[in-house]
Amino acid sequence: MTRAFRYIVVEGPIGVGKTSLARRLATEFGGELLLEQAEDNPFLANFYASPRQYALSAQLHFLLQRSRQVQDFRQADLFRRAWVADFMIAKDRLFAELTLTADELALYNQIYTHLTLDAPTPDLVIYLQAPLDVLRERILRRGIDYEQRIRDDYLQRLSEAYTRFFHDYDAGALLTVNTQSVDLVGNAEDYRAVVDKIGHIHSGRHYFNQSSFAL
Repeated sequence: MTRAFRYIVVEGPIGVGKTSLARRLATEFGGELLLEQAEDNPFLANFYASPRQYALSAQLHFLLQRSRQVQDFRQADLFRRAWVADFMIAKDRLFAELTLTADELALYNQIYTHLTLDAPTPDLVIYLQAPLDVLRERILRRGIDYEQRIRDDYLQRLSEAYTRFFHDYDAGALLTVNTQSVDLVGNAEDYRAVVDKIGHIHSGRHYFNQSSFAL
């Protein structure tokens, strides 16, 4: 891992490429990989088919799953083991606020408070952005069946929620990457440019797109 960062999180909306970049960075920096486990949620496929009916079940499953992951993660020695994750705990509430009714959200918040989710704060968050048409194309390309049912209006609202969340984010260093014209999986030059950018970050807010290769 870099000298400055022992815990890096890659975040962004569905289909933006979080997991692919997290895997590459973990290999790059010799870190442990902590991945979201969406495929283990038995309510997720039904949620995308019938959001209103399954929103609470899907969200509570994710919350309990996150709780278990946080318990394991808090026991890890961040001074001896570096980590790269493709999710941050705080985003669980972002999804809850987007999908649940007021009464359901109140119940969710009670359970959230009871579980006292207290994960370590990332040293660096890499926030990946992409417009709706790019997200849709990437979701189609990776071919996960239940994701093909995601509605465009939901995907757009999710992207906007991420934008609002990171507009006010100040808990640690933040690198926002516009991935519309940047291929962090298939283009070695794009990937190396982002890694170089990370190497020059110590704190604060930073931005990356094709026009910023020289920054």
